[in-house]
Amino acid sequence: MSKHLSPRALHSLGNGARAQVVDGIPAVIDEIAEAAAASHAFLRRAWFEAALQFYGGRARTLIVTECDRPVLALPMRSIGLARGGLATVPGCFWPFRSFPTAISAGEPAINAAIAALAQNVRALRIGPVYDGDVSAAPLIDAARARGWAVLSRTVATSFLLDMAAARAAGTWPRNSTLRKNRFHEKHLAEHGALGWSFLSGADWPAAFDDLATVEWASWIASRTDGRDAKFTRAGHGAFWRAAAVDPVLARMFRAAMLTVDGRPAAFSFDIDAGDLKYAIANSYDPAFAKHSPGKLLYYRNLTAAIERGITRVDWGAGDSGYKRTIGAEAGPAIRDWLLLRPGLPATLASVISLAWRDR
Repeated sequence: MSKHLSPRALHSLGNGARAQVVDGIPAVIDEIAEAAAASHAFLRRAWFEAALQFYGGRARTLIVTECDRPVLALPMRSIGLARGGLATVPGCFWPFRSFPTAISAGEPAINAAIAALAQNVRALRIGPVYDGDVSAAPLIDAARARGWAVLSRTVATSFLLDMAAARAAGTWPRNSTLRKNRFHEKHLAEHGALGWSFLSGADWPAAFDDLATVEWASWIASRTDGRDAKFTRAGHGAFWRAAAVDPVLARMFRAAMLTVDGRPAAFSFDIDAGDLKYAIANSYDPAFAKHSPGKLLYYRNLTAAIERGITRVDWGAGDSGYKRTIGAEAGPAIRDWLLLRPGLPATLASVISLAWRDR
């Protein structure tokens, strides 16, 4: 493990839980991610390191052990002046910015984490995360109970598709949808030979270039400056390419690709987390828009996902129209959280809240 920052970085409650702040993103974070809920298993060392490489900053990590077993890892990137004591959990916006906590972690571990945070930060931002996040929610509750001021701002509403329940009810996919898809697929094939492929593991990071090709042909390039594109090198592509160096993450990164005469025409990119799929991004070449290539692809993608054990799809935030059409329903709210340490930071909560919520 990395060197200690200072004697104050070590905190023990005398009940088997011990917290320690170290420089950087230590390798032990992978052990904790592997012991975490499947929904948070992607929060590995390479994930956070990729975020720091692309979005900037240096990190310290709060590591908590119980009975000498690591159970919680909370990376923190300083915001503003180093002496300001302001920190945020680094990461990528998609699907959320949280941290790994082992399923076995108990209340002593959370208490030790809060005690160590009080020694190392004045304010900590966590998020965006979903309401009920398995790592963030217990920490936020514990902070509030110990006199921290807790501020939040709503970012969006998530949309979830329970494919298992819909299939059991006989409502997904609808026969009418399948008929329409066959019609569109037939006419799309008039543009050239259709190729359907599914990418993962060793396909990365090279396959990100094909995803970027579709994005450059899409509305993102024509209507924006391209900085919000997920996979182009002018957008967030460097993050995903760096994260995919981790073979565990590479296996979790999944994509469905449609080509027309070998030309990338549409993609759907996801992260598989146990029986849950995070739908990160999808796009298509508008040259084929008349025949709904994106729709054709994501139905194939979801059917393939079901065959490998995926039962739920988290569509995240954003345009709810096509998500509702495919059967998704509103899920938990997505929020940003700001924890202010007891003392002067907490007493300024009302002032800070006005500025923070309007950002």
